[in-house]
Amino acid sequence: MRIYGLKACDTCRKALKLLPGAQLVDLRETPLAEVLLERALAQFSGDLVNQRSTTWRGLSEVERAMAPAALLRAHPALMKRPLIETEDGTLYLGWTPAVQAALVER
Repeated sequence: MRIYGLKACDTCRKALKLLPGAQLVDLRETPLAEVLLERALAQFSGDLVNQRSTTWRGLSEVERAMAPAALLRAHPALMKRPLIETEDGTLYLGWTPAVQAALVER
């Protein structure tokens, strides 16, 4: 299982702690592979962009109008975190109680 996020993100660290054997992939060091980005955008659409982040608030109106894929390529920290990929390829976004129930009980 892979957790895509930031090593300084508290939510990502909580997920990592509760998912033994999971590997954290820091988006600042290793951006999402194009195939994975396209799969995540197809599944989560605009929800993949975290519009409550400080990075979002620092963007110009022109940047905010960019397509989500281009925006996430330019600013990987804008991705809502964590994005979790299981061994079978299933994707989960965030660390909500529903995601926790689905993953921690495995």
